[in-house]
Amino acid sequence: MPKELEKSVTYLKGVGPKRAELYNKLGINSVYDLLNHFPRDYIDYTATVDIKSCPLNESCTVRGRVVKKLAPAMIRKGLTVYKAVFTDDTADLTIVIYNSSFAFDKLQTGGEYILHGRITGNMIRKEINSPVFIPADSNDKIQPVYSLTEGLTQPQVRQAVKNALAYFDKNIYEPLPKRIMKQNRLCSLDFAYENIHFPQDTHSRDIAKRRLVFDELLSLQLGMHMLRSKNRSRTGCVMHPVSLEEFYNSLPFELTGGQKSAIEDCARDMCREYPMNRLIQGDVGSGKTAAAAGAAYFAALNGYQTALMAPTEILSVQHYETLTGFFSPLGIKVCLLTGSLDTKQKKELKEHIASGEYQVIVGTHALVQQSTEFHNLGLVITDEQHRFGVEQRAMLAAKGENPHRLVMSATPIPRTLALMIYGDLDLSVLKELPKGRQPVETYAVTGKLRQRAFGFVKERLDEGRQGYIVCPAIEESDLEVQNVTNYAQKLSEEDFSDYRIGLLHGRLSPAEKDAVMQSFKNGELDLLVSTTVVEVGVDVPNAAVMVIENSDRFGLSQLHQLRGRVGRGKYKSYCILITDNVTDEVRKRLRILSSTSDGFRISEEDLKLRGPGDFFGSRQHGLPKLKIADMSEDTDILLQAQKTARLITQTDPQLKEPENKGLRDAARRLFEQKLSD
Repeated sequence: MPKELEKSVTYLKGVGPKRAELYNKLGINSVYDLLNHFPRDYIDYTATVDIKSCPLNESCTVRGRVVKKLAPAMIRKGLTVYKAVFTDDTADLTIVIYNSSFAFDKLQTGGEYILHGRITGNMIRKEINSPVFIPADSNDKIQPVYSLTEGLTQPQVRQAVKNALAYFDKNIYEPLPKRIMKQNRLCSLDFAYENIHFPQDTHSRDIAKRRLVFDELLSLQLGMHMLRSKNRSRTGCVMHPVSLEEFYNSLPFELTGGQKSAIEDCARDMCREYPMNRLIQGDVGSGKTAAAAGAAYFAALNGYQTALMAPTEILSVQHYETLTGFFSPLGIKVCLLTGSLDTKQKKELKEHIASGEYQVIVGTHALVQQSTEFHNLGLVITDEQHRFGVEQRAMLAAKGENPHRLVMSATPIPRTLALMIYGDLDLSVLKELPKGRQPVETYAVTGKLRQRAFGFVKERLDEGRQGYIVCPAIEESDLEVQNVTNYAQKLSEEDFSDYRIGLLHGRLSPAEKDAVMQSFKNGELDLLVSTTVVEVGVDVPNAAVMVIENSDRFGLSQLHQLRGRVGRGKYKSYCILITDNVTDEVRKRLRILSSTSDGFRISEEDLKLRGPGDFFGSRQHGLPKLKIADMSEDTDILLQAQKTARLITQTDPQLKEPENKGLRDAARRLFEQKLSD
């Protein structure tokens, strides 16, 4: 990119140091940044309607002429109202402008204009308040609308962008090689910038947008590839093919095809000279732990230890018990290292780990402590990756000779989004549910049926089952949302006074959370009232019913995750979604959840409804913020960009060739510090 485009926005006419500070607040520091400050919307002055047809209380665009201007009226001190009569010969419209003689003076009696604004009044006398307008013969009939900060106006930003485009015309560059533009039928970058900001028509705007979306997604793919291969050193844990039949035969159940395939993916990866970096992604109850166990067994047969790190102590205990059940018949020793062990127990256990006595070590963040040493660490497994910082995962991996890495995630994410969020990982997806899993019957009801729902819960509790009631908030700041602390107290005093109730929320310490969950798991509590902290991980096979209050406040994927806490045993299980916000959109969302238990289908619908910005974890996973691409809408362009990125990196993995310099620079800019040398 030419150095001139990296110059401060103060180089542009009309942008002095003070205004530059306002642009800085929007993340705009250079001319290049301003070119990439894309419109959030457009006012399309070509899409006009007759005044007679304008619906009330909606924004409309109308074309006509000013018939007469009325005398200004001072309503009260500091408030002057200006009015003009406007017509298009189908009906009249009163233009109302508050406190702006400047805008009013621009309207000339007899002049033709196109107005855009909200129509108010009644069907006989319509008004348009403070409209934006242009002369009817203006060439700029599609005008950009930008995100602003206080002190900046749309006309100021539009003019600055025009100046930036003129500046770009003198310093044109094209980062995409011609063959890529031709293969993907893309317009030039100068056309794209001109027509994303000031399109002549919607077709030109769409062509421009497609090019800029492609550029951004290609940069993302290339950046992910470069991150993945950056400083990629060989592993000291190259393994050799061994038979897994003994493991398969020893299990008390039959693995699904997806589980076997994931295990084989891991085994194949671990035989290579570079460390495995794989994600096993599966729905609630899809059997990720069994698949990870197969990888750990493969490592053990090759003489290597496996460390499995879980985010909470109770989850690590659960993994320990599960893996012990898998491995005991095979003579593979498993141990549990957590923060709750006393000093003497920890010291002894760490000595046994360092000597190689244990092949599989399960634990919490205690695994990454400096005093924890391994004998021959070959595989690192992290459960629910988003709950660990990058540093913690790196510290654990540093305890071996560049060991293989496996991540488990129970959050079903559409494949396109998963490729973005986990772009530096290979992907194994578990779609089938193991035999014996109970489908959860799901019902959506209004608050009017709350007492009936509670009666249903009591019936399940009286049968000896346990249940959950989930609320969205702890604070009282939002009075519409059930306050979980007060709510739990009310339930224990009124509807569920004869039952043992526990309370779980994010303000409790990790030790307190573990204690509550352990009591519930041990059957010492009948009903657990909780916020969403209950959504990850712990198996309570006896829990067979869940009520989710204010269910409209949750995303579909999160509701599906919560629902997955029940139906984990042999008992018929139920989930009741309660909402008082019965809009068409809420009905549609909850109908999807009631009609399917396929987490991947639900996640696709969730992505369509909410977009990737709100989708679970996208920011947490370090995904660069995208300026123009939308992964829920631009899937076809994403697939094109992924294909192009593969072709480029096959021949030039580090983008060192001169023709790829622009692509390398773009990827670096998107990932900022992560790709710096």
